[in-house]
Amino acid sequence: MKNINMVGKTVLITGASRGIGAAAARAFAAAGAQVALVARDVDKIAEIAGEIGEKALAIPCDVSRQSEVDAAVAATGKTFGGLDVLINNAGIIDPIGHLSDIDTGAWERTIDVNLKGVMYGMHAVMPGMIAQGHGTIINISSGAAHGPVEGWSAYCTSKAGVYMLTRMGDKEGRDKGLRVLGLSPGTVATDMQREIKASGINPVSQLDWSVHIPPEWPAQALLWMCTPEADAHLGTDVSLREDDIRQKVGLV
Repeated sequence: MKNINMVGKTVLITGASRGIGAAAARAFAAAGAQVALVARDVDKIAEIAGEIGEKALAIPCDVSRQSEVDAAVAATGKTFGGLDVLINNAGIIDPIGHLSDIDTGAWERTIDVNLKGVMYGMHAVMPGMIAQGHGTIINISSGAAHGPVEGWSAYCTSKAGVYMLTRMGDKEGRDKGLRVLGLSPGTVATDMQREIKASGINPVSQLDWSVHIPPEWPAQALLWMCTPEADAHLGTDVSLREDDIRQKVGLV
């Protein structure tokens, strides 16, 4: 894997209590960055922050609440003196089921977390990043952003919206020094994949566990995406399924 230097940089990661978020927090800290871990699971982010040490800050936050996202961004800036990178990673997949019979309240909750949560994060950090003349925003996307998957109407719809937010952020922020892009990691060995498998709906639920990549791979990709090497992908999704991307990241 490539040796990327993030010393002096501050990174805020949502959904940092597990999976890709937790792996990213560890990877960025190992690269020298100061890391704000944002999630609802207070005990887990405190545990990971304690493991990382003084370069880490645990901030309890429900990303579906704008006031909590604003407060998390403000706390990060106050503690570390600024913010260089936002990784919008928090996401849920419930409800898995057909449009005709799913719980609409659960559907709305996924939109609140996956789509509104990303917008709140971007809205909170962009003014400061524009004022300082630089900043990177990476939204965790999915192949589900670009095509329908049976039983995943909430997830697919939210991720399609996130892809458009990535494009909008780039369109409105690139000339102000912002780098906005998305990561489509493929299937990753996380708790979300366990939920998918348990549902038994669609071909993804039938995949053998061995085909899922470890969360450390997308974490490494996120580090690489903070470098100028990834500038060709601004405003779009980087797919970790592609061999040339894996090679650039240093995973091959």
